[in-house]
Amino acid sequence: MQAIQPPSNKQFTKATIAMQRFALGARPNDIKRIENIAQPWLLNQLTFKPAVEFDSTLPDSNEILIIQEKYKQAQKAFKEYAKHQPITANMSDNKDMQPPKNPNQAIYKQLTADALQQSINSFNSFNWRCLDFFSNHFSVSTQGSIMRGLAPTLEREAIAPHLFGRFEDLLLAVYQHPAMLIYLNNETSIGPSTKYAKMNKGLNENLAREILELHTLGVNSGYQQKDVTELAKGITGWSVARPGKEEKEGFVYRANKHEPGIRTLMGKSFPESGMKQGTAMIKYLANHPITARFVSTKIIQHFISDQAPEELINHLTTHWYNSNGQLSSVFQALIQHPLSWQIKQQKYKTPREYVISTYRALNIKNLSIKQVQSALSVLGEEPFKAGSPAGYSDQQQDWDGANALMARINWASQLAGRKASKRIDIETLISNTFGDTLSTHSYQVITRAESRQQALTLLLLSPEFLRR
Repeated sequence: MQAIQPPSNKQFTKATIAMQRFALGARPNDIKRIENIAQPWLLNQLTFKPAVEFDSTLPDSNEILIIQEKYKQAQKAFKEYAKHQPITANMSDNKDMQPPKNPNQAIYKQLTADALQQSINSFNSFNWRCLDFFSNHFSVSTQGSIMRGLAPTLEREAIAPHLFGRFEDLLLAVYQHPAMLIYLNNETSIGPSTKYAKMNKGLNENLAREILELHTLGVNSGYQQKDVTELAKGITGWSVARPGKEEKEGFVYRANKHEPGIRTLMGKSFPESGMKQGTAMIKYLANHPITARFVSTKIIQHFISDQAPEELINHLTTHWYNSNGQLSSVFQALIQHPLSWQIKQQKYKTPREYVISTYRALNIKNLSIKQVQSALSVLGEEPFKAGSPAGYSDQQQDWDGANALMARINWASQLAGRKASKRIDIETLISNTFGDTLSTHSYQVITRAESRQQALTLLLLSPEFLRR
C-alpha cells in the first residue's frame, strides 16, 4: 500500500513561516493571501499608525484611578456604617450590610478580553505579537486592588503608541505610566535629603533595579548597587496624581520630593536638575550599546530561537545602533535576515501563543472569551499574572514539562470534542494551518485518525503545531 503523502505547495512555505513564526498563526486562507508577499506583508505592518487598535470605549488608567478612589471611599463608608450596626445572623440578607464590590476585577476581564479578541481576529497579527513581546518585557502584575484594573492599561496606553518608535520614547512612556509607577512603588519614592524623607517611606529602589536588570542593560551587565541607588534618586518625584485631590491626571512630577544633586550612572555624570535628570538617565540607558545587544537578543529569542545566533544578534544590534534605537529598523532587520526564515521550527509555543493560534486555526466566530481566559489559566499564562517584573518565560524548558504537556492534551481534546461536530474538513484545516510544512509522519497520523475529534486533537498536538 502506497503511503499517504501531504500536499506539496512549496510556494506556501515562506507564507507559512510568516504566519506561524512572526504572526500569531494562520486563519483560513491567510497563507494563500500572502503567497509570494510574506516579507512585504510583515514589513508593511511596521508602518501602521496606530500599530494596533483597542476598544476605545473601555476605561483608561485615569478613569480606573478615579473608580478606585470611589471604591476606597465606599469601603470606608461601609466600615463606618457597619461599626454602628447590631450583629445579627441575617446580615448577609441585608443589602445595606453588603461591602462594596471591587470594580477592578470586571475591568481587568474587559481589558484583557479586548486584547485577546483583537489578537485572535486580526489579519495583521505580527504587530500583536510585537505588543505581546514588549508587554511581557515590561511586565506588571495584578497584585493588589488597584493593579487589577491598571495592569492591562500599560500596554494599551504606553507600549502600543510607541511600538515601532525610538526605544527611549517607549521607556519614558512606560516609566511615566501609573501602572508601572504604582506596581514598583515609585509613586511613593522620596529623595533622602528632602524634608519629606523622615515622615514618609523614603527612597524606593524597585523601579530603578528593574530598569537596569530587566528592561535595559540586563543582569550581569556590569552595573553596581550604587548605580541602582543613583538611578532611583534620579527618578524620585516621578509619581501619580491623586484623583479628587489634584487637578492633574496620570503622571505627575513632584519637584519637592526629588533628590537634589549630581547623579553618576555607569560612570557618566548627570548634572541636570529636577525631572530632566531622570529623563536624561533613562535616555542614556536606552541608547547604551549593552541595552541594544540585550534587547535585540531577547527579540531574537522570542521570535526565532531560544538560542539566539550570534550573527543575528550582531545584525540587529548594528541596526539598533545605526538607527538610534528605532524599533521599526530593528524589526525590519529581523524580518529581512535569512536566519529568520529557516524552515525548522525552533520555538515552542507558550500557552498564550498556543491558545491564540488554536482559535485562529479553527476560525471560531462565536468566541467565548470566558473559555479563552479559562484556558490561559489552566495552561499557566493568565494575562498580567506572572507575579514578577521578569514576566513569563518564553523558553521551551519552562513550558514542556510533563504536567504542562498533559494540560495541553486535556485542553486540546476537550476543545476538539466541542468542535468535531462542526464537520471540520481536516485536509482543508491542514492546508490552511501548515501550508506545505507538515511532515509526512504528522500528516499520516492525523489523516488516519479514527474520528474527526481524534484527528483534530492530533493536529493540535502535532510537533508542527506545538512549535512555530
